Amino acid sequence: MGTPEFAVPGLEILVANKFNVVAVITAPDKPQGRGQKLTTSPVKEGALKYNIPVLQPSNLKSPVFLEELRDYEANLQVVVAFRMLPEAVWAMPTLGTFNLHASLLPQYRGAAPINWAIINGEKETGVTTFFLKHEIDTGSIIFQEKEIIRDEDDAGILYERLMNKGAALVLKTVRAIEMGSYPSLPQKEPTETKHAPKIFKETCEINWNQPSDSIRNFVRGLSPYPSAWTTLNGKVYKIFQVLSTADSRQSTGGPGEIETDNKTFLRVKTLDGWISILEFQPEGKKRMLVEEFFRGNKI
Repeated sequence: MGTPEFAVPGLEILVANKFNVVAVITAPDKPQGRGQKLTTSPVKEGALKYNIPVLQPSNLKSPVFLEELRDYEANLQVVVAFRMLPEAVWAMPTLGTFNLHASLLPQYRGAAPINWAIINGEKETGVTTFFLKHEIDTGSIIFQEKEIIRDEDDAGILYERLMNKGAALVLKTVRAIEMGSYPSLPQKEPTETKHAPKIFKETCEINWNQPSDSIRNFVRGLSPYPSAWTTLNGKVYKIFQVLSTADSRQSTGGPGEIETDNKTFLRVKTLDGWISILEFQPEGKKRMLVEEFFRGNKI
């Protein structure tokens, strides 16, 4: 059970290792783009490549869907980046249902663990497999693998590494369950819980009244998608890559003040220095380096 690209390697590794994937459950096709053409999820595309039956229920509690699912007689369900399941679904297989989550649970429960780990300046994250239960992301942990967050990582780069590491962990977990020998450890509640809530457009606006390093982490954690943004001279710019510099120079303006030569650099004042914008997407234009923009435009 899964929908985005993140779930595809997990499916592929199970097929490659000769596990009998009897069906794939994914989101219904959605109209997208200017022509509102129906598009299929990456997981559906992956399943069709291997001629695996695909179920696309809009209602996971529908008796028709539950009956169809039951008919497949799966003894284990694997969930990677899907939606919340009702108990009638996750309790169905004899061996249970496990989920792959892109954090070291119990930290960063929620929809956007990769983004929030970088935004919060973490140096380490990872992937976790755990059995599903009622409360989201709280079930007993099977396995965890750690992953270092490098200083140059953005959400896109870290996503790729965790996607592949996660697929290997899915295979390890399925093999252990098949052998009947695997850990199942209840999650211990940490003294300080960090959350990973869903990210909305308003979440992504840069607050220049913050330290430079915090803003840099914010941009990294939202790049390339959904992307941090700011308003410069009344126009919206998506920001993809920045450099933070501490600067004790006296400045007449406060945080948010813009400095540029309209040729090679564009920087914005922060609480404790400057952020140099290296790559952005001006409103109505493509993504580009700042120098490219200045060849025909000014700020």
